Amino acid sequence: MKTRRPIIAGNWKMHRTLGEAESLVQGLLIELPDLADVDVVLCPPFTALAKVADLVAKSPVRVGAQDMHWEKEGAFTGEISATMLRDVYCRYVILGHSERRQYFGETNASVNRKAKAALAASLRPIVCVGETLDQREKEDFKGMIRTQVRESLAEISGDDAEEVIVAYEPVWAIGTGRNATPAQAQEIHALVRATLAEQMGAKTAARIRIQYGGSVKPANAAEILSQTDIDGALVGGASLEARGFAAIVKAAI
Repeated sequence: MKTRRPIIAGNWKMHRTLGEAESLVQGLLIELPDLADVDVVLCPPFTALAKVADLVAKSPVRVGAQDMHWEKEGAFTGEISATMLRDVYCRYVILGHSERRQYFGETNASVNRKAKAALAASLRPIVCVGETLDQREKEDFKGMIRTQVRESLAEISGDDAEEVIVAYEPVWAIGTGRNATPAQAQEIHALVRATLAEQMGAKTAARIRIQYGGSVKPANAAEILSQTDIDGALVGGASLEARGFAAIVKAAI
């Protein structure tokens, strides 16, 4: 029986203006059930963070950002710091998402620097790992995922490690129409947890929550979330529709 509290995070990516964000959040708050047994995080674009934080302030829903810089401040045009995120009531931040790695040159080393900076600022990092279709078919993708975990979370241990959420993204199953089976997802989640155990100890690894992030939808959420090592979901497209996202949260409960 799982004892880790499930966590469902909605990654809105580059979607929703302020007005659209307000409508979406208002719909979610109507649709969402009692959240005593699950953590729910909304990750809107930077422009909507303050607005969304204000809208959910009296609810158990928390707000997360989609990225951040590792420095506290400086001449980094276009970037945002952990301090700035805390200033608008963020509690979580997504780091190393597959799109950041693919399109913006994110590396395990940069993710590690960001994760340490997030933890130092009392932000909970959602650290993403996963393989593309090409990597899955041509490389030792399990070894690659182990490397991503080890390097992205290097020198993080103890209480800090237990604040980290790891999100496994089979990139080949995101927006492609192909889906990882629950058994395939569980196999890699178990691999991630075993890697964490080697790096941080079995007790710490058993407490770290690992989300699945591969085209989670209301239709497949319950079966995916029932797997032993899957502690929640990092939801993309389905988080942009209130009723569908609420259905995934209910599946986690």
